[in-house]
Amino acid sequence: MSPSANRYVAFLRALNVGGHTVEMARLKQLFEQLKLGGVETFIASGNVIFDAPRAAGSAAAALEKKIAAHLEKALGYAVATFLRSPAELAAVLAHGAFPKPRAGSTIHIGFLGAPATAAAKRQVLALASAIDDFHLDGRQLYWRCAGRFSDSVVSGPKLEKALGQPTTIRKITTVERLVKKYA
Repeated sequence: MSPSANRYVAFLRALNVGGHTVEMARLKQLFEQLKLGGVETFIASGNVIFDAPRAAGSAAAALEKKIAAHLEKALGYAVATFLRSPAELAAVLAHGAFPKPRAGSTIHIGFLGAPATAAAKRQVLALASAIDDFHLDGRQLYWRCAGRFSDSVVSGPKLEKALGQPTTIRKITTVERLVKKYA
């Protein structure tokens, strides 16, 4: 990474699910068309690592919108885009949303464009059950699912409705691997 650049991880929603298949080589090209450097993809679920000029670094929200607009134009459908720096991802992991371990559970992290409102937090927390626990912190949603994910009655669309905004969800193991490789 150049000292005049900021590194980001882009988490893309609606990529390689629901019939929207994009080859990783094509996704890399789309990011390079925006003059972003050091572009790499990470597993085929819509994770792109790249460097952006520092001037753009102070405007991560504007860069998210620029990437989302470019992807929508190129692919023909909306692709919500959520940027985090490697340092932000390390902080996400260090947050400790669920201090008490729960055997057999998995943790997922939802990336949001903006912090949830108080009303949205109440709606998400109301979805908690014997299977599902939720925690919100800043622009992240932490979801602990006991047992199999398929046993949960909560889904991405249900969470988005409660949040009042788009989100994209990744297993914590994906975030751990990204932090290990890029932070």
